[in-house]
Amino acid sequence: MNLPEFDFPIRKSPRADFHDYGEGCYFITICTKGKRHYFGEIRNGEMFLSEIGRYATFRLESINAHHPYAIVQISVVMPNHIHAIIYISPNLNGGRITFRDPNMAYPLKRSPLAVIIGNFKQSVTMFAKKHNIEFGWQRSYHDHIIRGVNDGNNIAAYIENNVSKWADDCFH
Repeated sequence: MNLPEFDFPIRKSPRADFHDYGEGCYFITICTKGKRHYFGEIRNGEMFLSEIGRYATFRLESINAHHPYAIVQISVVMPNHIHAIIYISPNLNGGRITFRDPNMAYPLKRSPLAVIIGNFKQSVTMFAKKHNIEFGWQRSYHDHIIRGVNDGNNIAAYIENNVSKWADDCFH
């Protein structure tokens, strides 16, 4: 059987090729499509979440329930993006990182971090469609592998202060 040939562009992965994105601590940023303010607005230094912003917050807080090998240590939902520190460890799940459905004929060979982000984005998108809310994600996500306590503390402080520094934010 001859399969048709497709001429799709080959994109270079933004992920580090020296790292498997399994066990570790990651700072992630996920943006909305066109950086539109779907998640709410900031007024007087306070974030007021929209319906989809509240749902995104709920899904972030429940990542461990769906992925027992992962914990969101700190996060913030901003008007058009989300920041989070996600810690992945098999020790959180009895020594296992399980993310492939054994019933799938061809399980995807994605990293645990990619599975977590993909499931999160999919669930928020499905919620928006179910509730007829206009919404879209930017393709992919940005990640930073946290390499040490100082790095993690600086990023956590950045996340904690993100709302108050919104006017200076590059995503504003």
